[in-house]
Amino acid sequence: MKKILLILMSTLMIIVSAVPAYCIDENIPFDVAAKSAVLMEAKTGRVLYAKNPDEALPPASVTKVMTLLLVMEEIDSGKLRLSDMIPVSEYAASMGGSQVFLEPGEEMSCEDMLKSVVISSANDAAVALAETVAGSEEAFVKRMNERAGELGMKNTSFENVTGLDDDTANHTISAYDIALVSRELITVHPTILNYSSIWMDSIRNGEFGLSNTNRLIRFYKGATGLKTGSTSKAGFCISATARRDGMHLIAVIMGSETRDERNNAAKKLLDWGFANYSSYEVERTEGEAVKVIKGKKNTVKTEIRPFSALLEKQGAENVEIKTEYKGKITAPVEKGQKLGTQSFFQNGELIGKADITAAEDIEALGYGDILLRMIKALLFK
Repeated sequence: MKKILLILMSTLMIIVSAVPAYCIDENIPFDVAAKSAVLMEAKTGRVLYAKNPDEALPPASVTKVMTLLLVMEEIDSGKLRLSDMIPVSEYAASMGGSQVFLEPGEEMSCEDMLKSVVISSANDAAVALAETVAGSEEAFVKRMNERAGELGMKNTSFENVTGLDDDTANHTISAYDIALVSRELITVHPTILNYSSIWMDSIRNGEFGLSNTNRLIRFYKGATGLKTGSTSKAGFCISATARRDGMHLIAVIMGSETRDERNNAAKKLLDWGFANYSSYEVERTEGEAVKVIKGKKNTVKTEIRPFSALLEKQGAENVEIKTEYKGKITAPVEKGQKLGTQSFFQNGELIGKADITAAEDIEALGYGDILLRMIKALLFK
């Protein structure tokens, strides 16, 4: 009996240990080897795949997506220039983990610091940039958490700018929140993609080589970035971005057990997204002239605003467009004023609308204009 009991207990332990630690969402078509994952389309923000998307987890160096966002906001606002020299403090130089071995008192251009963070995930460069932007890492972290709130990141708590988590108590972020901040970075500040898509580069006049921690840049078609991370606490994480046929996807993987599992999970999400969805876009176009009542001109030129939507590839060719203008348009008319709507349908279902607006100003007739028109009508009757 004892032998039988031992055999049964051993078998049970093997079965239990084989069960994944994560829970598979019944609404998703497949699973990936990660604690949580999200696939988002960048332009619309539509989530195509989600597994434990709101679970707050240690992000490791994927933290730097927010660090980079704040730095790019400084650059694009003109407060910081790529050519500016960034000083290195003793604290910045003391950072462990991934680094470019900055020395206290050393100076490096903002662009080289940026490349060091994006390509090689340099912790020392990230802190040096943060200190330059906000005065201290603490002040920068405060701005990171404030910006997270502004972006609607509800399951995020930053404690540093690097993602190093040996001494952190609650440095966590959810996969969905990472997708949100990644989307903001690549859509509002697309210059970052010039750096995140680099496989190999160098700093210090070519004396120090940089190699991208994101292997998808070299081995995945259309890869554009964005940031990897790994620690013993966080496991292997990535926010992977890729663009094909005008569609930009963001695949976030959190808590994989190995680098290969993380990369394969990201590729699996991206492959599935590109295989099943397509981007439908209509550029800004000129509409028909519309009749105007009591205006100095009898018609107003119109334009139809651009429209984009994410469609399932099956039946994507079956898009119908219905154009409707408002009944009576009375002057004055202001440029940009909504005059109608263009509606888009796929297989009879509404997928979105684009406004039809006035392309010019039309002034209303004054009393003198009305009198002049009446005189002309009498004379040339």
